[in-house]
Amino acid sequence: MEMSLADCWGPAPASPIGFEGYEKRLEITFSDAPVFADPCGRGLRALSRHQIDSFLDLARCTIVSQLSNKQFDSYVLSESSLFVYSHKVVIKTCGTTKLLLSIPRILELAAELSLPLLSAKYSRGAFIFPGAQPAPHRSFSEEVSVLNGFFGGLKSGGNAYVMGDAFRPKKMWHVYYATEEPEQPMVTLEMCMTGLDAGKAAVFFKNSADGGCSSAKEMTKVSGISAIIPEMEICDFDFDPCGYSMNGVCGPAASTIHVTPEEGFSYASYEAMNFNPGSLVYSDLIKRVLSCFRPSDFSLAVTIFGGQGFAKSWAADAEVCSYLLEDVVEQELPGGGLLMYQSFSAVAPGAVSPRSTLDDGWSSDGMETAVQGEETC
Repeated sequence: MEMSLADCWGPAPASPIGFEGYEKRLEITFSDAPVFADPCGRGLRALSRHQIDSFLDLARCTIVSQLSNKQFDSYVLSESSLFVYSHKVVIKTCGTTKLLLSIPRILELAAELSLPLLSAKYSRGAFIFPGAQPAPHRSFSEEVSVLNGFFGGLKSGGNAYVMGDAFRPKKMWHVYYATEEPEQPMVTLEMCMTGLDAGKAAVFFKNSADGGCSSAKEMTKVSGISAIIPEMEICDFDFDPCGYSMNGVCGPAASTIHVTPEEGFSYASYEAMNFNPGSLVYSDLIKRVLSCFRPSDFSLAVTIFGGQGFAKSWAADAEVCSYLLEDVVEQELPGGGLLMYQSFSAVAPGAVSPRSTLDDGWSSDGMETAVQGEETC
């Protein structure tokens, strides 16, 4: 009897006292299929729900909600999110999921659709509870070994990076990237926040006496999430007794938020991708996200394909009032990509932040001054 990769790694260890909020993120991109094989150009969007479930089952997560438009399909998962474009699949999973075990099935399904592999990118922060992670996520070296087994043969070879200050291991950023050729222009923001303000976190407890909400829709509005990029159509979901996830869609652009509000290991993430970088001012967007959660610490990872001219304000370091920039790292990626990583900590009450530029471009009521003549999505 032939054993699968999932069988080889065995069951996950027992869950820790707290829930692991930090997500593992996998993005796999494919080239066009021959016209005769896919005359309608649907690509991965031709996959059935059963086929999608077949690789999510391997990662140990399920679909709880769905929202689609003409460009892509988005799914809120029991542990984070899935986005399926015609030539790209992006999966984010938190907790003790086994994300990398989904790779063989994804590649198998893509091969059945005659989609050639173009690139793969894997990223994550430093786990809050690393000892609770199952194989193959017990260490970054273990993850890289698995990734190289599938993507190391691409033209660039497998490239692994650990970014950040070695003296702050809880703020390290882990990235793997391999590609066959340069990617299409795109900017992706990955934002991780810990130590959420207690009042802001209370919004994500259902029916809490401390300010909780009764539904995901109410959480989206009360928290301010709906105002981050107002053009986004939002699909949100609340968990019992607490926790929240949402996906936002607007044209080809996607955003997603996941919140673990429990004190002691509170965490929130924000991601935006495929947006028009000329229509969103980097620091202004960051300010709107921070206002929803007021974390004690956060990090930003911006991946740019298409050059700094295409990326506009996203190619510069963010400077955030009330937070101290602790670390900044820039890493070139194969195929002309650029990854910019920054980590911040809140300035103590009464202290003056040494770096602040967020007052520019904002009106007195805190709303962004619109960029004229361009669409966000």
